[in-house]
Amino acid sequence: MDKQWDQRVKSLFDLTGQVAVITGGAGSLGEGVARGLAVHGATVVVTGRTMETLQKAVAQVEEAGGKAVAITSDVTDEASVQALADKVMTQFGRIDILVNIAGIARRHPAEKFPLDDFRKVIEANVTGTFIPCKVFGEIFVRQKHGKIVNTSSVRAFAGHPGGYAAYGTSKGAVNLLTKQLATEWAKHGVNVNAVAPTIFWTPLTQEVLEDEKLKKIFLDRIPMGRAAEVIDMVGTTVYLCAPAADFITGQVVYVDGGCTAG
Repeated sequence: MDKQWDQRVKSLFDLTGQVAVITGGAGSLGEGVARGLAVHGATVVVTGRTMETLQKAVAQVEEAGGKAVAITSDVTDEASVQALADKVMTQFGRIDILVNIAGIARRHPAEKFPLDDFRKVIEANVTGTFIPCKVFGEIFVRQKHGKIVNTSSVRAFAGHPGGYAAYGTSKGAVNLLTKQLATEWAKHGVNVNAVAPTIFWTPLTQEVLEDEKLKKIFLDRIPMGRAAEVIDMVGTTVYLCAPAADFITGQVVYVDGGCTAG
């Protein structure tokens, strides 16, 4: 080992000069990941349907001394995502990272699950992950490098009595999509992985975590005894986007306080 090797170790989390696109950038997790990537040197593009809410994520990045822009798009519309990719390439000349966070949840007993709600969850979480992977993956394959991190869930690992027939099914599909794309694109230098958290504090889970009975059901399944926090996912996502994870692909990393361990 020599000083060149030492320098490689020092740069394992250096994202300086790289451009990252984050779908669902207006949510609490999107804001956290945007700021986390920017702290490590990346220029961040946050995207979602509403410019006003995206600007909060931009402000978070700028507060940290980083650079970010907001571009609206609809992840379930291929033309919209293609327009997003074209704008990013025109403005920055490169794209290195895609983090797919956009998604929704609907909870009902399976026997009473409204079919319209089921379809909305599948469209947002599965189609809305595949389309950005397809559009940006084509760029990554062409340029022979790129990192994609999808958002899964522990609900893809095991069922739950809380009415997750649609959400769990959608995240199971995200897991297999992640592995499929990883096997197709590994030869092109493209890494595709997923982060799978347990329940954590967001507006989507507020109704669960503020209901003491439901909260107990969830926390009893987590050996560490607490819900996840946004920063728990940020560290894992930054790692999977960084040079430190260059030899990791097709993996689903459970950030779950031991929930899936037993």
